[in-house]
Amino acid sequence: MIMPQDLLFCGFLERRACAIDPSMAQASEPYLIAVDGGGSGCRAVVATHAGQVLGEGSAGPANATTDLVQAIANSRRAIGAALHAAALSKDALQTSVGHLGLAGALTNEVALRIAADCGVRRVTVSDDLETAVVGAFGTRDGVLVSVGTGSVLAARQGGALVRLGGWGLQVSDQASGAWLGRALLERVLLCHDGLEQHSALTLEVLENTGGTAMSIVGFASTARPADFARFAPLVAAAPQDPHGRALMQDGAEYLRRALMVLDPDGTAPVCLTGGLGPVYADWLPPKIQARLEAPAGTALDGALQMARDAAERGE
Repeated sequence: MIMPQDLLFCGFLERRACAIDPSMAQASEPYLIAVDGGGSGCRAVVATHAGQVLGEGSAGPANATTDLVQAIANSRRAIGAALHAAALSKDALQTSVGHLGLAGALTNEVALRIAADCGVRRVTVSDDLETAVVGAFGTRDGVLVSVGTGSVLAARQGGALVRLGGWGLQVSDQASGAWLGRALLERVLLCHDGLEQHSALTLEVLENTGGTAMSIVGFASTARPADFARFAPLVAAAPQDPHGRALMQDGAEYLRRALMVLDPDGTAPVCLTGGLGPVYADWLPPKIQARLEAPAGTALDGALQMARDAAERGE
């Protein structure tokens, strides 16, 4: 894995349309190219070595575990769009330094395939969790709690990155949107069978999923994590509902336990990220709430920082 050598810079940059002549920027230093890719899409930027963003681009999903070919293709599309926005030709790829942080890029084999086929001649690759940690904390130690459709935690400790969770909905991803949605449907069926008392939340979900137990079973038989996650906002928006409250408490308890494993001393700063991460802030114990801070930047900022680090190392 690549660890940053300098302070985070991109999270504080002013992003704007190209205000300098790109040919002047290339005169002494290479362009930087950064990509952040995941299951919902990918984003790319091209910037000067000083950090001025010249162009931005986006494309479809780029999860290397779900579909490696698609991840590479959409990364190339996003990079191409960023180059176009910066008024640069594809020839710039031959002298640029890039970093791609893609979900699912967890093995050397996958990383090498991405590096070979992404179109950037000088490029480093990691998964998007590493770039998210760099974006959030720069070079500092800290714990990142990423909760969206799935969930995963990571702690930087003395330069080393330690991960926890994120093994997929079938066996993991506690507290995530998919986990909340699946657990909510489970509670609806428990209520249907008379093992729990219905609430306004469970009755609403039962009605909206067809009104019968078999309609829920039919949905669940083909549902993907993102399909289950569509129910998560209903849970988050019902803190006074007994079932909504119980599910949020269960998710927060998992996060508390995970944070204790990653930071037993309970002293490291904590960033809650992802679509649901910040929602859990009020459900965590006061001692953890006191350590919460906003991320300094995004995963795309982290990828740009790692591209600059690679350029300065001559990679």
